[in-house]
Amino acid sequence: MDIFLIILGAILSFIGIVGCIIPGLPGPPFNFLAMLCLLKIDDSISSAFIIFWLIVTILVTILDYFIPVLFAKKYGATKLGIVFGICAMLIGMFFSPVGMIAGLIIGSIVGDVVAGKDINGAIRSGLGGAVGTLLTIGLKIFVSVWMTAIFFRTTISYVSEVLY
Repeated sequence: MDIFLIILGAILSFIGIVGCIIPGLPGPPFNFLAMLCLLKIDDSISSAFIIFWLIVTILVTILDYFIPVLFAKKYGATKLGIVFGICAMLIGMFFSPVGMIAGLIIGSIVGDVVAGKDINGAIRSGLGGAVGTLLTIGLKIFVSVWMTAIFFRTTISYVSEVLY
């Protein structure tokens, strides 16, 4: 059972890191599930440790939905600009992470222009939304890599104890 949980946790950790970049795939919650695998494997994992990572996971997941919109609104995005930006970002993700960000910027600009905003204001709000999105991607990657490192460090320590 331990081997299954270690393999499952490793897969969840990998999905979690990938999910930090792909929209719609929540990265940190997958990493948190990997942490729950640790709870079943290693008795030294405390409930306070798990609760801490649960709170971090919830906060990062909530911020992921709000920070890009707040940045876009702060820089003057219209509702149509936000909707176009999200749609274009989803299309752009099929091309690359760069395509995803480019889609977000271009979609936001087009949406704002369609909504009647001047081009300079549309560019400003498009870039604001992109900055917010990049900020949340960075935050998610930081948290997911941290949880992945803890998972693998704990797993290696546990396996070495069992083997020796």
